[in-house]
Amino acid sequence: MNEGKQKRTPAPARISLAALNQAGSGTAGGPGWRIDLREVDAASHPTVADLSECLFFSPGDGRIWLQDQRMVLMHAQALGSLRRELIETIGLDAARGVLTRTGYLSGVRDAELVRRQWPDADPGVAAVAGTRLHALEGMVKVEVVHVRYDADTGRYDGEFLWHNASEDDEHIAAYGITGAPACWMQTGYATGYVSTLFGRLVLFREVGCRSAGDAQCRVVGRSVEHWAEDVQDDLRYLQLGGTQAGAGAAGPVADPFVPEAAAPRAAALEEGASATGSQPAGPAQGAQPSSTAAEAPVGAAGAESALVGASSAFNAAIHMVRRVAPTQATVLFTGESGVGKEMFARALHRASPRAGRSYVAVNCAALPETLIEAELFGVERGAYTGAGASRPGRFERADRGTLFLDEIGTLSPTAQGKLLRALQEGEIERVGGTRTLALDVRVVAATNVDLREAVRAGQFRADLFYRLNVFPIHLPPLRQRRDDIPLLMQHFLAHYRERHRRDVPGFTQRAVKALFNYGWPGNIRELQNLIERAVIMVNDGEPVDVHHLFRGGETLADGVLSLAAGDAPSGSRLTGGWPTPSAPAEPGGTLPQAEAALMADALRRTGGNAAAAARLLGITRATLLYRASRHGLAVGRAAR
Repeated sequence: MNEGKQKRTPAPARISLAALNQAGSGTAGGPGWRIDLREVDAASHPTVADLSECLFFSPGDGRIWLQDQRMVLMHAQALGSLRRELIETIGLDAARGVLTRTGYLSGVRDAELVRRQWPDADPGVAAVAGTRLHALEGMVKVEVVHVRYDADTGRYDGEFLWHNASEDDEHIAAYGITGAPACWMQTGYATGYVSTLFGRLVLFREVGCRSAGDAQCRVVGRSVEHWAEDVQDDLRYLQLGGTQAGAGAAGPVADPFVPEAAAPRAAALEEGASATGSQPAGPAQGAQPSSTAAEAPVGAAGAESALVGASSAFNAAIHMVRRVAPTQATVLFTGESGVGKEMFARALHRASPRAGRSYVAVNCAALPETLIEAELFGVERGAYTGAGASRPGRFERADRGTLFLDEIGTLSPTAQGKLLRALQEGEIERVGGTRTLALDVRVVAATNVDLREAVRAGQFRADLFYRLNVFPIHLPPLRQRRDDIPLLMQHFLAHYRERHRRDVPGFTQRAVKALFNYGWPGNIRELQNLIERAVIMVNDGEPVDVHHLFRGGETLADGVLSLAAGDAPSGSRLTGGWPTPSAPAEPGGTLPQAEAALMADALRRTGGNAAAAARLLGITRATLLYRASRHGLAVGRAAR
């Protein structure tokens, strides 16, 4: 059919991607509803500039993120070398399968990013975002020939031209023109992206390729049931094992890559963690979050006990908890204050055979020296003045369950000796009692001090340390697991949005950059407090910005960079993570007021140093001085 002579269909109504997933069953969109990607305005959001703002660089700790997904910038020739080694080591067929599934997973991750970040984007625009992301990531330039999607039948039919495909460049450099298509990762990417976006399997196939001798790469994508040709060969490379059902599903499941990513890692450790995941940082009614590994439920346990993370450091700690949970071994959690030691201890208890028994937590730092023995081991009536009744101690209450001893490094030498005896013998005596009680208690301890150093300094008993240090698990600080920051942001936002009954759609890109950039001396507890503060400060319907978060004297460094949105189309400038003077005004205020507040804060943070404040704001010193005088702001010592 001649596309140019087709009658132009009316622009589709604006609906969320969650509604789009239901549209296949006729619940949204209306009869005859269509998407034509050629009709999507190139300036529609998310644009290339919007996507560029999601790309963060942190040279100080060697990480790059695309929103909450860690990325790697590497040489195309290195990928070409890997491709050659795969082909020559495991064979052409197996290598194609590995690379196709790798591309598929990349497409899934990008589609999840778009769904979370722009939950109310027009479906057609969200589909185009995949082509823009593919170009931004340096893989290929995509030209749309035609695309149709029918929400009533679920039918997808699209054709694209691929220009400057990096895979072709490397394949041709290694093997020349081979007569067969070679853009395996890119077809996998397209399949993963579109299938995840629309919640149904859409298979892409290369019908022309530069590696096969064609002038350009031509790709066709169709709903799998509408391919006239046999698709079993294509599915073999994807190793498809089915599709995820239900609205919000992430699309087809490719074994062995996607199933692991589709199961919440925290769910195995958290009671009641069968929910799909935390709400994304978008309007509550607009999004249908996918069940990714990075997400944990916000249920009855709430923000105080849910484990959220996807970083390698987080996964290592989770793996250690899973290994030791079925045993009876004593566990010692170490790490800075605020890293979540008690949450991990609760998760350990819930994953253990003792999950149905008592979990008793004791903050050793809060127990007075004179009451430690009574609190831990209990008291008999008349043991001392004021002991009018017998009462069990924490050990008795935790019988056949778990006793968590937090801040154990603060115990006095006397208390350490009494605790050691209880651990060695498995028996206790109440204060003032004569009867020995045999107990079955699993002890889990935590400390934010280096106990080995405390032993060397004579501040902690060596024999008690070795009794506790049976299975140590170190929890890294938040600055060493920055990959988890966006996930924690979304988790806490959803929790406090519900607790305080506020309509907060999410975070501005400046806020995301600032949170990435911050040093987090208070770790996860500090992040939780900052987001609760911001939810209270921000006006309903407005996103959280930098000035809602950092109001308590926190010091922002200048180590995270992103692509400047304004320059993205024409050659990308790197800027620091500080908000610029041209930023939107604080909700409820005017632009001059917001500019004055930002400049005053920058001057305060730099001790009145005009040059340093100008660098933070991304403007010249002369501009800062002029605008500061216009707003009546003091520069120099007077600004401190």
